[in-house]
Amino acid sequence: MKSMFRSFNYYNYRLHFTGQSISLIGTWMQRVAVSWLVYRITGSAFMLGLISFLALIPALLLGPIAGNFVDKRNKYKTVLVCQVIFMLQAGVLALLVWLKHYNITLIAILSLIQGIVATFETTARQSLVVEFVDNKDDLSNAVALNSSAFNAARLIGPALAGIILSTYGEDACFILNFLSFIPVIICLLLMKLNLKSNNALNEDIWTGLKKGYHYLEDSPDISSLIIVLAFSSLLVIPFSTLLPVFAKTVFNGDATTFSWFESAGGLGALLGAIYMASLKSGKDLSRIVILSAIIFGAGLILLSVAPTVWMALISTSLACIGMMMLTSAINTYIQTHSANELRGRAISYYLMAYQGILPIGTLAIGYFAHVLSAKTIVLIEGILAFIIIVCYYFYNQGKKYNQLQD
Repeated sequence: MKSMFRSFNYYNYRLHFTGQSISLIGTWMQRVAVSWLVYRITGSAFMLGLISFLALIPALLLGPIAGNFVDKRNKYKTVLVCQVIFMLQAGVLALLVWLKHYNITLIAILSLIQGIVATFETTARQSLVVEFVDNKDDLSNAVALNSSAFNAARLIGPALAGIILSTYGEDACFILNFLSFIPVIICLLLMKLNLKSNNALNEDIWTGLKKGYHYLEDSPDISSLIIVLAFSSLLVIPFSTLLPVFAKTVFNGDATTFSWFESAGGLGALLGAIYMASLKSGKDLSRIVILSAIIFGAGLILLSVAPTVWMALISTSLACIGMMMLTSAINTYIQTHSANELRGRAISYYLMAYQGILPIGTLAIGYFAHVLSAKTIVLIEGILAFIIIVCYYFYNQGKKYNQLQD
């Protein structure tokens, strides 16, 4: 246990973890409330996919620009400014819903704004983690603990959201999310950081973008993992968009049932994150990527054929264990193997592959679930998870064979 939480020995990391943990609970409450609000108003799986699309598409369109921006500027100040903007966005959304101004267009615009800011904030925050730990051997543990905080919030936030939605309504969830940004801003202001200046500060944007691209081109171990994540984000990870459909249509549930699905996913992802945090340095992350994809695919196939809501919840947890291990292993590898001056750009491509490709997948999944059925689509996603990882396995085997030949 002491080894699992070794990153807590660092003052700045403790502040970072504390602030993010509180804020993320509010963020997950808002996500659940927005999904339920949109589906309650429209009754459309396609609209669920569209709102997710608008919140995530900036990561695809602006990812390399955000990475170049972050590498050339003070990452700490970037994170702080973005958190303030997040708080204002949450406040506006809370006001609109409190006034019962249920305008899908405004909700979509606010989702897009959140996505734009998140592209810069996430890139800056993830590339800043290396500054929070003095011993770089603890970096993988810090990344995994970040994931555990995210998924603990995913477990707690939806559970609270289910209670608050049924008791007070969506506006209460949005107000609490607005207030949750206060602790993270305070923790950021209390940090003691001595950030090194970047000698690429005067580099023009085009040169910076090309440098980031060529770095990945010359690092096939990193680029292959990013490709795996991109295909997973397009074809497999969007299954979570259909959880409201499983809750309301497949199992005839309500907002509380939906919160069960979100919490089951959060529990699974938290277990996956705990496993990743317990790993010692030097673990073969490519093997973990393969194992996690197998678990992910199996969970989705079981979800597609689950006869009861309890079996569906267990299957959702299993799928999210695999999903968490997959994304965390890839993130950890990039964080620990990227050059310091190019880490922001490397992470931006990770975010493009994860959060940027994901909206295209959610939009497509929402459409096909409307045409076919949610259960059929999830079954296909589970099969595709196996196909993607088999391709990655044979690529790795071919690379090892070529190395032996050389």
